[in-house]
Amino acid sequence: MKVRIPLAKPEITEADRGAVLDVLRTPYLSRGPKLAEFEQAICDYVGCKYAVAVNSGTSALHIAVRALGLERGAEVILPSFTFSALLNVILQEDLRPKFVDIDPETYNTTPELVAAAITPQTCLILAVHTFGFPVDVKSIGEVARGYGISRARRPRHTVRIIEDACEALGAEVGGRKVGSVGEAGLFAFYPNKQITTGEGGVLTTSDEELAAHARRLRNQGRDPELDWLQHIGIGFSYRLSDINCALGISQLGRIENVIERRQNLAEIYDRELARTVDIHRPPITSKVGRISWFVYPIRLGKDFSRADRDWICESMSRRGIATARYFAPLHLQPVLASSIGQGKSELRLPQTEFVADRIIALPFFNELTEKEIQEVCAALEESIRELRRKT
Repeated sequence: MKVRIPLAKPEITEADRGAVLDVLRTPYLSRGPKLAEFEQAICDYVGCKYAVAVNSGTSALHIAVRALGLERGAEVILPSFTFSALLNVILQEDLRPKFVDIDPETYNTTPELVAAAITPQTCLILAVHTFGFPVDVKSIGEVARGYGISRARRPRHTVRIIEDACEALGAEVGGRKVGSVGEAGLFAFYPNKQITTGEGGVLTTSDEELAAHARRLRNQGRDPELDWLQHIGIGFSYRLSDINCALGISQLGRIENVIERRQNLAEIYDRELARTVDIHRPPITSKVGRISWFVYPIRLGKDFSRADRDWICESMSRRGIATARYFAPLHLQPVLASSIGQGKSELRLPQTEFVADRIIALPFFNELTEKEIQEVCAALEESIRELRRKT
């Protein structure tokens, strides 16, 4: 059946189109003035000193990790319930992932879980703001700093923190924008995000040396102080065009309205699903700080299996309503066996596995209407009833 209500849809205005067309009327399609303008706009909004725009959030993570200069085999703590890009970069950089579980209410890891996982081999913590819910980066930072102090009050080693805020532009931790709390932050602007550049991402930091290194990595290892053909290190082609940047500047100008609109949509979902007893709704507020909604995730009850969840998603699809399943646990991914030579993982993360089998992301985008939300909720309830009758 044709999809009538998509899972996500970018909001493109006439002003957005005009901004892109203005660039197309100039000779500066890449490495032009819009790149610096977009990076400064990100700095001003997030509250950091430097921004390095790249072609994806994954690229932002890659250059951030590479710029930190971690030793081969260093241990990286991250949640298993997250996007596969994090694991891909860790393995590409020959680092060792150490997975932690999540809080099933927020879908984020917690300072307590990180504290239990940290070891003398830990060099990096990836703090992920899952679905736009802010993770407590400040407390995780305290855990990292506390671990790094010996009884003699001398630092043993430094544990770095990178915020993965690819799903959380505009979220806040204790009044500070995510992406400004850790040593570096990452954002992504794929068309399903709060704002889009088509394809694109950005690294944020207030560390001048890290930013300079990241800029070299983004552009084939070139140093802007030297001749164009002089490469001082290994680098990549991770540049973001002025076309993408122009769209990002235009979209960023209305980000606060977008966050407010998405909060309102989440509240409508919460109200419409309040009487649906077979699901768990996400919290509407967070004690950590402001939520910036990426998707609206509901979780089926413990009596449902993964197969039940998949059947409900297929039933919704037959009604013309798109849904999605997030995320396949990283600690169970087959790539681990081929990349680091381990067999089937014996690690068990009960909350991650429980949530991953039962979560459903419902349609969520800026232009979604209350009537469409009501239709989605009615279809979900009917699909659950059908499944109950079938079983």
